[in-house]
Amino acid sequence: MQEIHPTALISPNTKIGKNVYIGPYTVIEGNCVIEDNVTLKGHVWLDGNTTLEEGVTVWPGAVIGTKTQDLKFKGEKTFVRIGKGSEIREYATINSSCGEGDTVEVGENCLIMAYCHVAHNCKVGNHVIMSNNATLAGHVIVEDYAIIGGLSAIHQFARVGKHAMIGGMSRITHDILPFSIGAGSPYKLGGLNLVGLKRKGFSLEQRKALTRAFHVLMHGKGALEEMIQEIEKQEIEQEALSEEVRELVSFCRSTQRGICGVQAREKISEMRKMAHHS
Repeated sequence: MQEIHPTALISPNTKIGKNVYIGPYTVIEGNCVIEDNVTLKGHVWLDGNTTLEEGVTVWPGAVIGTKTQDLKFKGEKTFVRIGKGSEIREYATINSSCGEGDTVEVGENCLIMAYCHVAHNCKVGNHVIMSNNATLAGHVIVEDYAIIGGLSAIHQFARVGKHAMIGGMSRITHDILPFSIGAGSPYKLGGLNLVGLKRKGFSLEQRKALTRAFHVLMHGKGALEEMIQEIEKQEIEQEALSEEVRELVSFCRSTQRGICGVQAREKISEMRKMAHHS
């Protein structure tokens, strides 16, 4: 069964699954794929090579799959994929990508609230919440279960680690640690997202291991690599290196932009060393 309002304009290249509702004044252009049990509330615009997986709901005014705003775009074939069960609220915009064959991805069971923006080459994980007016610049990676507060802006190529929570009206210019909480402009690292981890069922042992690691990152001295080595050392002494701490260490080691809340102190440490030697 399909229910398609007579005012909807749908490209003949569109593939539509079972039990799909397409509301009034919806426009679907390009080569879109709408899987089973998708709901388009009305006044929705889909374009390009966009796939809405099973159970996706899109609210009025949302625009998905339109041409990237990246001026480097030269007409390449690019894609957008919205994962199962995700909800795209009013007037959110999710552009297509830049670079032949690249896909903008929003994972499963995400909530992208009203007026949010997801730009080209972005990868958003599963169970992510973006609050109203949160915006991602190009090439941003948001990992699973992250929460981005309203009116927050993420700089291009930055990463937001899993289970991180960013407070509203934050300016994010560097990577955000997994399992962390913080906010501000400039951003201030508050510490471990203990409440969020408890709600997600993390054990006391897991939280203790992350607490030890965060203590080093927030209060340690020296370069980031020195702090990482200290975390590994203390976990070996505890005869444990939990999966979560391994993920935290791997995230820190792979940073290209530096870590919000840690990067600033690392620069201060370098300046002090230079002043001491001079």
